[in-house]
Amino acid sequence: MATAVVAPAVLFAATAVLANVATAMIVALGWLAGAVLWRGSTGRPVSGLLMLTIVIMSVKTAITFATGNTFIYFVQPVVVDAVVATLFLASWQSDRPFVSRLAPDFCPLNVAVAARPRIRQLFRGLTLMWGLVILVKGVVTLWLLLTLSTVDFIVIKGSVILALTLTTIAATVAWSVAVCRKDGLLGPTRDAPSMSPQYT
Repeated sequence: MATAVVAPAVLFAATAVLANVATAMIVALGWLAGAVLWRGSTGRPVSGLLMLTIVIMSVKTAITFATGNTFIYFVQPVVVDAVVATLFLASWQSDRPFVSRLAPDFCPLNVAVAARPRIRQLFRGLTLMWGLVILVKGVVTLWLLLTLSTVDFIVIKGSVILALTLTTIAATVAWSVAVCRKDGLLGPTRDAPSMSPQYT
């Protein structure tokens, strides 16, 4: 999360304020590309979140440079948020809610653990929460974009969205830990199956 979301957002905001938006796009994209290359060259796995972020950033940057319109760059995340929120919310009650597909990037789970009723319920709850948060993020981004200057938008939007994202991450961790403890997956008396990286 820090590599794929927080770091490029901070780099983009700082570079945009100190230089310009075009340079900020290149710096943020360069960070993501460097992260992918570094992980690949050192044998570390490249998370799905990192790959998704670099694909989205590449498309946004290419379209912006092709059109010369920075508004398009800033409004594209709103469209992306709408699509991603729809994916999350549409999978909320399915057999494989969206969070269950991302979970192995953050915590290796085997099939037995992932199939537990409380864990499945956790995945559904987190999918609903993140779907709603992403939807709110898109709405807030659009409102700020339409009401603020470019520099103010970059600074304020970055702070607001970062705070919202970090709060949701904290809630996700706290919720997950509570469920895992209740299900006997954490603590010295853990009798659950090994959480080996077999879940895909």
